[in-house]
Amino acid sequence: MNAAVRATVRVGIYTGAKVYFVHEGYQGLVDGGDNIKPATWESVSMMLQLGGTVIGSARCMDFKEKWGRLKAACNLVKLGITNLCVIGGDGSLTGANQFRTEWSELLADLTKQGKITAEEAKRSSHLNIVGMVGSIDNDFCGTDMTIGTDSALHRIIEVVDAITTTAQSHQRTFILEVMGRHCGYLALVTALACGADWVFIPEMPPEDNWEEHLCKRLIARTDAVISLCHSVQLVSKKLGFDTRSTILGHVQRGGTPSAFDRILGSRMGVEAVMALLEATPETPACVVSLSGNIAIRLPLMECVQVTKDVTVAMAEGRFQDAVNLRGKSFQNNWNTYKMLAHLSPPEVKSNINIAIVNVGAPCAGMNAAVRSAVRTGLIQGHQMLAVHDGFDGLSNGQIQPITWAEVGGWTGKGGSNLGTKRQLPGKNIEQISLNIAKFNIHSLIIIGGFEAYLGGLELVTAREKYEELCIPMVIIPATVSNNVPGSDFSIGADTALNTITTTCDRIKQSAAGTKRRVFIIETMGGYCGYLATMAGLSSGADAAYIYEEPFHIRDLELNVEHLIEKMKTSVKRGLILRNSNANDNYTTQFLFNLYSEEGKGTFDCRMNILGHMQQGGTPTPFDRNFGTKMGAKSVLWLTDKLKECYRHGGKGFVVPSSHSACVLGMKRRSLIFQPLASLKEDTDFEHRIPKTEWWLKLRPILKILARYEAVEIDTSEAATMEGSMENIVFPLNLEER
Repeated sequence: MNAAVRATVRVGIYTGAKVYFVHEGYQGLVDGGDNIKPATWESVSMMLQLGGTVIGSARCMDFKEKWGRLKAACNLVKLGITNLCVIGGDGSLTGANQFRTEWSELLADLTKQGKITAEEAKRSSHLNIVGMVGSIDNDFCGTDMTIGTDSALHRIIEVVDAITTTAQSHQRTFILEVMGRHCGYLALVTALACGADWVFIPEMPPEDNWEEHLCKRLIARTDAVISLCHSVQLVSKKLGFDTRSTILGHVQRGGTPSAFDRILGSRMGVEAVMALLEATPETPACVVSLSGNIAIRLPLMECVQVTKDVTVAMAEGRFQDAVNLRGKSFQNNWNTYKMLAHLSPPEVKSNINIAIVNVGAPCAGMNAAVRSAVRTGLIQGHQMLAVHDGFDGLSNGQIQPITWAEVGGWTGKGGSNLGTKRQLPGKNIEQISLNIAKFNIHSLIIIGGFEAYLGGLELVTAREKYEELCIPMVIIPATVSNNVPGSDFSIGADTALNTITTTCDRIKQSAAGTKRRVFIIETMGGYCGYLATMAGLSSGADAAYIYEEPFHIRDLELNVEHLIEKMKTSVKRGLILRNSNANDNYTTQFLFNLYSEEGKGTFDCRMNILGHMQQGGTPTPFDRNFGTKMGAKSVLWLTDKLKECYRHGGKGFVVPSSHSACVLGMKRRSLIFQPLASLKEDTDFEHRIPKTEWWLKLRPILKILARYEAVEIDTSEAATMEGSMENIVFPLNLEER
């Protein structure tokens, strides 16, 4: 929430508006006085890393009564406020819409009572409303994610990982209760992210005889079990298992916000101001939502109605309708969980062998993808083969069957358990083709970064010479650099981003204590500036230097001058990020020397190269979930491809089409397969990056929030940022959740 507050305040001020805080939600709006205070640029500094809300939140019964809304309207009119930005759940946003709908009536009553003049009423003749959804439950239809959900998942997974070690040590069954009220999103995604054996969610209650099914599943397990939500007595009494229950409670609401939530809040705050800039008396109240990687606006009350429809569907027993109304992402999560948790490998096996190999540098989430692929393949009746140590292992014959139990617990482990190397097939292609024939491999899953993409292209090119390579192949992007063509996101990038963000938080805290200090930090990413840019947004950096946006000595001079001016304010610290290959000559050491020399007498500098700590660590909930869904989808696609290509009469598989070798990537909101050959045109092979990168459109936001002047922002997919605006008020955080 604080990231959204910070962004709306700073972008509002940037456009020339006078911005106000309303403390304690609608109660502050009703009470007025010191609860409504002007906000300044400096007043929202050092807010990004804080959980909760710095301006308070309260449930307000007074605002539900007309006399309360009259008082609130009077307070706004007296201050000349005609734009309202609200962060809360569906109840808070519905209340805001009601306030807007009856605004003219409220002004008439206030004029009649003599509390405002006719001139004041005319000056405040209409009220514009924009909403942002702040809820850890992710229960609002119309947006892929609500502010706070990802951070809540981080808290839950931290606890689950800690409990898992206890469960393994004591061979216990643990039953966890998570928040979510009438929405099962938190429980469902946690179940996917930790490999839970069972999950209870309101959208899809268990079927008849579920107790017997659950008990059979737990009996079959030899290692520790974690289940979500209900049924302690069933497990302990019927099975005699040593069972413990844990109710996580309000720990899920607190803590430091994740990098995703900070960026989401910032983007929504910017879009909210744009919505108010464009609003007219005829414009319906809107809510800022996230669709894939794009911030969009939707009619507020339509989204509220669909959200209510979900509750009605569940009350009427239409549970599949409830799942469908939650959206495509929820459906995919549920289907993936149901397959991995409720199905078992068949006794009758297929004649299909699928090999899995990790290629390139290791990253968090690789193991989750391998686990999911292995278990999905076994459920389909296939034999799954593990290739150790990348393409080297494929050429050396380091290939062996991998079982269901062997990948148990892999979801939460960082790195690559299969081993991985950067070497490409190269001169070993002939030996690779021989081993594909020797081990009777019918399809191949390659999990990795740009090397996986290049290796896949080499194998496809060699098909003309080696027919053994005419098998279906899927490349699953997995790299901290997020530089694989064909996908907006790569497995591992979110974990690396959170590692950088946490480090920057600590560095900023150090700088805040010493004052007048600027830190120069180098991130990974090669020539791809994704990590530097997104970390700049999530940590509140003053600048982020990347290869994709060339910079020159005049740009560096402006940045130094900007920091010198900043040291004259109450915010006496600076944070500069640089992508590792941003510029051959303007190295991190050069930047450190430049800033140190030019800042003499005003600030001093420190330099940090974060290095390989960005590749390690425990995977974030997003990377676990993303890897799990990517692994499952790749195997299902390969299965369909092999069935299509099977020659009847027992002559084996023949796959001549270029469409049989694809990158499985996330584009906007969907996981789609794109032929490797079709991606070559969009690839800068020299610098190992895609030619089009969606996140570059976020860079102007970074500059605006750092207080640079005359920044042009690309709003072609959202709104047009023009002119100035009237006074805006931000009564935020209107519900506890």
